[in-house]
Amino acid sequence: MGKRVFLLEDDEGIRDVIELILGLENYEVISFETVTTFMEANINQVPDLFILDVMLPDGNGMDVCAELKSINNNIPVLMMSAHANAADIFLNCAANDFMAKPFDLNNLLEKVNKLVA
Repeated sequence: MGKRVFLLEDDEGIRDVIELILGLENYEVISFETVTTFMEANINQVPDLFILDVMLPDGNGMDVCAELKSINNNIPVLMMSAHANAADIFLNCAANDFMAKPFDLNNLLEKVNKLVA
């Protein structure tokens, strides 16, 4: 497998599409539905990229982003949201990039490839 992506997205349809598209591009995608499952995961691998949704059923992706960046600022974070805007994202966490939902699949691939290059 290629580069590893950790995906935190509660919407099953969006999660499935991202897993499929990135999988076809030889990315290994490890997905989580909630902040709790993400934070409690006992995963020994380190990802090459985090993709985080903002609005989650048990928390806020911007808080997760801020915590991840405080631990290891070298791993890029791509935030995505249907409600927040880029200014909110960059003000509240040190994300490397932002993608508004709904998003274009080619745009997703471009952003992911750029962040893990």
